[in-house]
Amino acid sequence: MSIADLSEQEIYRRKSLQDLRALGIEPYPAEAYNVNAWAQDIKDNFNSNPDAYQQVQLAGRIMTRRIMGNASFLELQDSTGRIQVYLKRDDICPGEDKTLYNNVFKKLLDLGDYIGIKGYVFLTQTGEISVHTQEMTVLAKSLKPLPIVKRDEDGNTFDGFTDPELRYRQRYVDLTVNPDFKQIFLKRTKVISTMRNYFNEQGWIEVETPILQPVHGGAAARPFATHHNTLDMPLFLRIANELYLKRLIVAGFDGVYEFGKMFRNEGMDRTHNPEFTSMEIYVAYKDYIWMMEMVETCLERIAIAVNGTAIAQVGDKQINFTGPYEKLSMYDSILKYTGIDVSLMDEAALRQTCRDLAIEVDQTMGKGKLIDEIFGAKVEANLIQPTYITDYPVEMTPLAKKHRTKEGLVERFELFVNGKEIANAYSELNDPIDQRQRLEDQLILAGRGDDEAMAMDEDFLRALEYGMPPTSGLGIGIDRLVMMLTNQSTIQEVLFFPQMRPEKKAKVVTIDDFVEIGVPAEWVPVVNKMGFNTVEELKAANPNKVFNDLGGMRKKLKLEIAIPAKEDVMAWFN
Repeated sequence: MSIADLSEQEIYRRKSLQDLRALGIEPYPAEAYNVNAWAQDIKDNFNSNPDAYQQVQLAGRIMTRRIMGNASFLELQDSTGRIQVYLKRDDICPGEDKTLYNNVFKKLLDLGDYIGIKGYVFLTQTGEISVHTQEMTVLAKSLKPLPIVKRDEDGNTFDGFTDPELRYRQRYVDLTVNPDFKQIFLKRTKVISTMRNYFNEQGWIEVETPILQPVHGGAAARPFATHHNTLDMPLFLRIANELYLKRLIVAGFDGVYEFGKMFRNEGMDRTHNPEFTSMEIYVAYKDYIWMMEMVETCLERIAIAVNGTAIAQVGDKQINFTGPYEKLSMYDSILKYTGIDVSLMDEAALRQTCRDLAIEVDQTMGKGKLIDEIFGAKVEANLIQPTYITDYPVEMTPLAKKHRTKEGLVERFELFVNGKEIANAYSELNDPIDQRQRLEDQLILAGRGDDEAMAMDEDFLRALEYGMPPTSGLGIGIDRLVMMLTNQSTIQEVLFFPQMRPEKKAKVVTIDDFVEIGVPAEWVPVVNKMGFNTVEELKAANPNKVFNDLGGMRKKLKLEIAIPAKEDVMAWFN
């Protein structure tokens, strides 16, 4: 990166970096800094136990500061929040040398820099809990300025860092200047840890299964394909971990679960990211009816752990995660919200029904897909409170066991909340002959052009032939569940690093581009510092102002080059 690419603030900070080193201060020290106190803990507990905070050592970023001669205040932000810090020159510089305060703190440190503070906690005359500094250590120099986020006396934010494109792309900046958003991710951690603890209490074990798979299976989705050079074979990023977890049930485990990343090469929107987190669990000797009760118990416990109540605010709605949840069969739900009974329709009738309902379909879709399209278009949005949709057509679910009493259906449920699916469960198909036929039916759909049809997995079928006990399986979309429990409307808000389009790069402009219109080469960096990064930007400016500003920049930067004649500057704009 050339100096011409840097802002004035970035140049200033790099100069401060050099000056720190010239003073013998390493701006990026290697030694550990032993922190024993945190901002929020101090603010929460100092008043009740002040003696515990007479020797504290904390570290964080400088977020604000007020320099008042020989004493100053700053706000230090650590992982837990902000706290006021008081620095007095003679306290951190007890000897004759006052460089650490006069030069380092006042002149060479900037907002965003990391420092370590050793001292004691006290109350200011206004009653604010603060840390009185006895020692200060430079821990990391920030070379880019943080966005300035202003707050009023009540703590309300304005002029904030709010552009979603920048927030998602630069999450490291977002969470620094918008620390309130950290609560989303702390709650996300609580969702996962509470679920994990619940499963562990039941004696089920957490496992890991392959992400790179030779056969993609376990869901109807389009995979990402890759290639392993050494083995010279195609591989797929997993769309689900179901088939591997079932192999472990065959192996004799009573209950296995996995939190893991899944990858689907499909569209992106407010509730879909190509890389997402799912939890899947399989428990032997259970069925989907048992699984409904387990889900209700687990989700209520999670909601209370995250928010202190089983009721979650989602937009303008209050969602109650206390069981039992409403149950509707797939066919009954379509009948309820469309008045149409699709239970006895063949593929041609379903296709006509889709046309009548103005639902777009194509020739690759079989009976199951057509029913799913009707359900998605006419039913899902109505399912606000937690609702189980049960008993799906066999064509829709090639891995679920046939219904014990209802011909043509399987024992499956999906849990919908606020119009979105967050969980999917089966009584798992453990008949290897039936399973093979179902996967062969999927191959027929793939031959018709359905790129979401499941592939044939011979090793999985071989595992079933060794015998798998009756089993119930469940998958929960962690990202969507977190959205519900943190009242977020987009999946990007609950992912640290959501998938983004490639960052648009500014047009690369060379010195020659400016020289071509008459700007002397030695003046091009100065013109760039004035904010003109392209010839087009320069030509759009006021010529007289540009000429006057050149003189100002020459003086400011102490340049020893002659200023261009006014008539030459005017010629740049012709």
